[in-house]
Amino acid sequence: MVESPPIIRIDHLSKRFGSLVVLDDVSFDIPTGRTTVLLGPSGTGKSVLLKNIVGLIQPDAGHIWVDGVDITTASERKKAELRKLFGMLFQDGALFDNLTAGENVAFPLKFHTRLGERERRQKALEALAMVELPDVFDRPTSALSGGQRKRVGLARAIVLEPKVVLFDEPNSGLDPITSDTIDELIVHMKAKLGITFLVITHDIVQALHIADQIGMLYKGRLVEYGTTEAFLRTRQQIVRDFMQRNATLPPPDGPLIPIP
Repeated sequence: MVESPPIIRIDHLSKRFGSLVVLDDVSFDIPTGRTTVLLGPSGTGKSVLLKNIVGLIQPDAGHIWVDGVDITTASERKKAELRKLFGMLFQDGALFDNLTAGENVAFPLKFHTRLGERERRQKALEALAMVELPDVFDRPTSALSGGQRKRVGLARAIVLEPKVVLFDEPNSGLDPITSDTIDELIVHMKAKLGITFLVITHDIVQALHIADQIGMLYKGRLVEYGTTEAFLRTRQQIVRDFMQRNATLPPPDGPLIPIP
């Protein structure tokens, strides 16, 4: 079986704000049709990395190829085209409270397609069914629970059939049972739709549940990255310390590497 080229390639990416180094020479590939999870303490550059990937922030050095195009050197018009390849699920769902759940899901279709109102409604209903909320189209967002808001946000992220969906702390603020529901939806949709998922999270349990590969950012550097199985055998002391509070790790592949 021939591996598809990576949907995203990050090459020696660096970004600082004043004297604060946020990303320091970060390189890794995001495989097509897989789920990649990035872990790390707060303030390690995870959210800044997402903004670089979609071209909202320009790096100080390095390149990012999205579907074969270098977004770091692309024109603003080309960047706008590339952003159509992405769906995004924000921490709080980022729903419009003046719209119903279904209208929120249909919102991107209104601006990025030529579909009529009936077709937009049908597409939104299909996306809501995918996240197991088939009956909430006309429900006010104020009547949704936290978990339902996340799922409506996820339906909106997939309604345009993107190649990549970016998740920023998808389980933030959710109870363990609802978090499990979100995790199962991610696993199910990857299998059914073949979408590439990139997930930024602090949730180690979630990472182990959904990830095909895991990376960890620490002080702006990617200190470990690989398949989930290889990641768990890391020699990096900082990674093992971070993970062992919520996971039992197998023995490392060799001598431990001290915390930088």
